[in-house]
Amino acid sequence: MEFRYKKITTFILFIVHCGLASAQNPIIQTSYTADPAPMVYHDKLYLYTSHDEDESTWFTMNDWRLYTTEDMVNWTDHGAVLSYTDFSWGKMNAWAPQCIERDGKFYMYVPVTDRDNKNGIGVAVADSPYGPFIDPLGKPLISNSMADIDPTAFVDDDGQAYLMWGNPVCYYVKLNEDMISIQGEIEQFPNTVESFGKREGEENPRRPTTYEEGPWLYKRNGLYYMFFAAGPLPEHIGYATANSVTGPWKYRGVVMPTEGGAFTNHPGVVDFRGNTYFFYHNAALPGGSGFTRSVAVEKAEFEKDGSIVQMKMTDGIEKGVKNLNPYIKTEAETIAWSEGVKSMENDVVGVFIIAMQNNAYIRVRDVDFRETGPSEFMARAGTVHNGKIRMEIRVDSPDGKLLGTVDVPLTGGDDRWELVSTHVENIKGVHDVYFVFKGEASSKILYFDYWKFSEK
Repeated sequence: MEFRYKKITTFILFIVHCGLASAQNPIIQTSYTADPAPMVYHDKLYLYTSHDEDESTWFTMNDWRLYTTEDMVNWTDHGAVLSYTDFSWGKMNAWAPQCIERDGKFYMYVPVTDRDNKNGIGVAVADSPYGPFIDPLGKPLISNSMADIDPTAFVDDDGQAYLMWGNPVCYYVKLNEDMISIQGEIEQFPNTVESFGKREGEENPRRPTTYEEGPWLYKRNGLYYMFFAAGPLPEHIGYATANSVTGPWKYRGVVMPTEGGAFTNHPGVVDFRGNTYFFYHNAALPGGSGFTRSVAVEKAEFEKDGSIVQMKMTDGIEKGVKNLNPYIKTEAETIAWSEGVKSMENDVVGVFIIAMQNNAYIRVRDVDFRETGPSEFMARAGTVHNGKIRMEIRVDSPDGKLLGTVDVPLTGGDDRWELVSTHVENIKGVHDVYFVFKGEASSKILYFDYWKFSEK
């Protein structure tokens, strides 16, 4: 990213959870995330993100994360799936990614700064959307200029694949069918007002239009859309449309105005279960800033002429598209909302969560206990504290009806776990489930890996 230092007055967006009834944004609360890149595969939505390190005061970003959902309200954390260190030529800067599938393989395009301090775009390949992703080239796929950031990949209906990227202009090139080599010459879209709109409030001959960075390609009813982060700073999201993936593009206006506390933004658009979803980032979590961002999502709507209805940042998706089955093993890192919880990862159990303080909790939305209801609850958990550490199982709010309580045993570390269980009160139908973590320890109350109810 090209950075121009200027005074930016930011408004930090505080999410007020009125009764916690519908709050959903930001969709990840256990880590700072940015640059959302959604992908749908086999009826599941995979969301790849960049990752702002805690307490960052610059773009300190070392890896790319993966989150999945089947219902658009509960998101499962799969941890880091790729790092700039996985590229032998990489030195730093795991910035905005995108992953796409072709013929059963998964191609992740990522910007990385190399050992000569030059920006480039690498590609990593996997046989699964979860990885492992491997660099097949041992060098950047694109090494064109310092503008080589924010790639977006797209396979058209005729099978031709494209890669677009760039700041302060947008470059594009065709990809070969192998998806790891380019076809023909790198070209640049004309940076005209007709294509990207007139830049207001800033005189900059290198940036005559609103186009800034972060392009994202999307196709609907035969019309091509390019969404992009638009300037001047702080960024908003604009878009253009065309009858061809290579243009000419026609500027259509603002999708999301400047708001949310981060001076950057980044679009990601995808169709899933009959709806279109628009992903972006802001600074809405505690400690949020332009360098500690958080991914959010809105449901997108279109007019009959193909224009997109302008959106504001909201509390998020009000209703999921599928209920959650509590009678199968569910990872503790499957979360709709949380307070006082962080995600971690190790070689013993993979991703798990840590309750950082007394009364921390996670919320799981739309849990369907059916007409039978549960009788038992089982979880894998542990703690390093020798005292009364417990997990309360409640419904509909953090202080809602208590179904049961689990005493968490002293295990001595996050590499040692025990299965715990308890009888639970019977409840029927669909409810939000809250796991509330209790203990008088000063920090890191307990570790939690997975859970499961048993039917009555």
